[in-house]
Amino acid sequence: MPKISAPTIAAHRAQTRERILEAVAELTRTEGIDDISMTEVAARAGITRTALYNYFPDKAALLLAFADEATAGFMERYRAELHGVPEPTDRLSAFVRLQLEAIAEHPHPPAAELGASLGPDAYQRLADHVEPMQRLLEEVLRHGTEEGAFTAQPVAATARLVLAMIGAQRVPILRGEASVEEAHALVTSFTLRALGAAAPHADRTNGANETNGASGDRP
Repeated sequence: MPKISAPTIAAHRAQTRERILEAVAELTRTEGIDDISMTEVAARAGITRTALYNYFPDKAALLLAFADEATAGFMERYRAELHGVPEPTDRLSAFVRLQLEAIAEHPHPPAAELGASLGPDAYQRLADHVEPMQRLLEEVLRHGTEEGAFTAQPVAATARLVLAMIGAQRVPILRGEASVEEAHALVTSFTLRALGAAAPHADRTNGANETNGASGDRP
């Protein structure tokens, strides 16, 4: 029986589950989700494969739990970074950047490819993890329109288009053909032009500072 370091069995199980999901996160940075085996996850988490199956009965359940945690982490990071940011263009820019950073940090095939190997039920549940992100993006777009920064567009359809553009950067980023910064600039500038908006406020401020700095002694 494995040694229990936590004060209770429930706490021990929670700690072990956290180690398992951390192991998945570490492995995705080098292998990609589709290539990870249950044996590798168990070894990285410091438990036996049999013990791993006590927490997750199969790979689909493991990946769905990882997707749950990744989605929750994204929402928390976005809310934390955007707390008190007044400019709609900055909020949109941050959303795009965080999504692209997640792609670079945890490389994996699109949900459709994972679904093909995991089965239709798992695919549908993986696809459901896009919904919270879409609702958050819809909120950003809706508020930007209400504040006059964006021209009126069908919010849900526009959010799907933006997410599709972000997803289209997956292969270039993972192949090293584009950096996160380059992909961010491309998606953000394209989206803002489509919304009839100016560049993010931070970019305009930086540009003005660079211009002023380059002006030397000119009045």
